[in-house]
Amino acid sequence: MREVLDFSERTVRRRWREVKGALREDLTVWTRHYLKRLLEHTLEAEREVYLRAARHERTAGRQDYRNGYYTRDLGTELGLVRELRVPRTRRQGFVPQVRDRYQRRRPAVATLLREAFLTGASTRRVGPLLAPLLGERVSATTVSRITQTLDADVRAFQRRPLRLAVQYLLRDGIRLRVQTPQGGQHRLVLCAYGLTPAGQRVLLHCRQATAESAAAWGAFLQDCYGRGLTGETLRLLVTDGSPGLHAALDLVYPYVPRQRCWVHKLRNVAAKLPRRHQAACLGEVASISRAETERAARRGFRLWAARWRLVVPPAVARLARDLTELLSCFACPPDHRQKIRTTNAIARAFREVRRRVRPMTCFTNPASCDRIVYAVITHLNAQWERHPLKEFTQKS
Repeated sequence: MREVLDFSERTVRRRWREVKGALREDLTVWTRHYLKRLLEHTLEAEREVYLRAARHERTAGRQDYRNGYYTRDLGTELGLVRELRVPRTRRQGFVPQVRDRYQRRRPAVATLLREAFLTGASTRRVGPLLAPLLGERVSATTVSRITQTLDADVRAFQRRPLRLAVQYLLRDGIRLRVQTPQGGQHRLVLCAYGLTPAGQRVLLHCRQATAESAAAWGAFLQDCYGRGLTGETLRLLVTDGSPGLHAALDLVYPYVPRQRCWVHKLRNVAAKLPRRHQAACLGEVASISRAETERAARRGFRLWAARWRLVVPPAVARLARDLTELLSCFACPPDHRQKIRTTNAIARAFREVRRRVRPMTCFTNPASCDRIVYAVITHLNAQWERHPLKEFTQKS
């Protein structure tokens, strides 16, 4: 026997879901219908203003004549408006203001397609993903063409003035695979990340390079310098120890103190350690970076070196060679040290880039690589602008 449901809360919720779904669908259809009528009336009024004459009216100021209509589908935020009647004139001089002559989608729809691609969907998946919303299936070629509109934004980003009062500057690079005439090759994307006295985090600049050489870093740093990042407010430069980067810094920012990244240095030390000693030895090295003062850190290094010099002399020599730059962060406020003793902050931004490019085996060209990196950078900058670092904003 079929169960009889009473008029309970469960029944009301189920019926309301059905009504909402049907109502939403009906409203969308009717709204799209009236949007089509509104657009057609507006286009007709625009043509009349252009002609300077109403229908069947003879005026001395007429500059053209009506020549019927043509139909075109138009993608909108409410879905696809089918067979929109677009008026035309005999001399073909009429250009509607409501929609461009060859426009098939409203700008908001193009923005939606672009954002869907930038958030992680491939060009082939964007069309099927948004088809229920847009009322049409957009091809991968169309999505690719729409994303190319980012090229102007990328150029503007790479040329904008850099006049922020940057206190700490981090530099690093990320390798991405890009298709070239010689085949798939790894390209290095050089990046600059800044911290202001107010705790604002900003990815300042990014450029592609063939290698992490002194010439590539020099051109990158000179570009930043010429756009306003002259180093007058800089207290510290944080680097991963790349020889090319340090050679370029000697030329562009020779008088700004440098902080060597502790994470990269620990990896270098680990490469000189037998596996059986790695846990104990690296644990003691890490405690040096967390000391309260520079004096305590130097004392900790001396004790560590005395304990391990005879066991693993190459590892001790490697740390001793860069000890001064490893301890540069102790000249800065204690609350800031955790953020500036490593390049982890910029490495986290690189993780966002890698997450986005994971569906891709290789970028089709250098421009497509720039678009993705730019999109991730602008997204992170917008997030960080609303959330300054507490270590910089709170009073000690």
